[in-house]
Amino acid sequence: MLPIIVENENEVIQKLATEIEKYANSAIETNDVFRIGLSGGSLVKYLTIGIPAIQTNWKKWRLFFCDERYVEESNPESTFGLYKQSLLLKTDLEESQFIKINLSLPLEQCAEDYEKKILKEFNLTESENIPEFDLLLLGMGPDGHTCSLFPGHKLLNESKKLIAAIDDSPKPPPKRVTMTFRLINNAKNCIFAMSGDGKAEIVKKVFIEKENLPAGMVNPNGDNLIVILDKHAGIHFL
Repeated sequence: MLPIIVENENEVIQKLATEIEKYANSAIETNDVFRIGLSGGSLVKYLTIGIPAIQTNWKKWRLFFCDERYVEESNPESTFGLYKQSLLLKTDLEESQFIKINLSLPLEQCAEDYEKKILKEFNLTESENIPEFDLLLLGMGPDGHTCSLFPGHKLLNESKKLIAAIDDSPKPPPKRVTMTFRLINNAKNCIFAMSGDGKAEIVKKVFIEKENLPAGMVNPNGDNLIVILDKHAGIHFL
């Protein structure tokens, strides 16, 4: 994996939007639907700025969450809540196109229900193949976690579930629902997009020193992992 290194955060956002547009329109042309997994953090900002400029058939998009916090949409920690307040206002996307977790269910049942929702959207049953997302947009924390898969956590080795509950996240809030690597690594394409000095050391650990960290375990089925960095986050590649 050789990262794409650009000048600054604005160029990271532009490059990310270009890649999303490419995969979206290819998927729509091939399968009449584009299925994308979203993450929180800085990606909310990147997508809110970049996605509205994309030329695409918005009605063909289906948006899922690589992980979600088990909190009400009105809570600032809710990933969907953030997208609802930002992205929905700037595109022709509708709320019904976002496949959300059901907060009325207990945590474990919520995760099981979200897995069933995903299978339904892919027209699959539990006994059939693993869903193959067109694109997953992933974040990476300073400890090397991605989604809600944290260093040393038992969920790193989950081999049966596609979606799992976690109630002991070391990063608040503790209760979350997350994709497992069984689902993540069956995606056609995965993208990490990062900027700033604060990302430089963890980028180095994951992609250069190849430490055994969750973000380094991302290995999509199509072997198409894209890492977009500005020169500050990617300084150790220069």
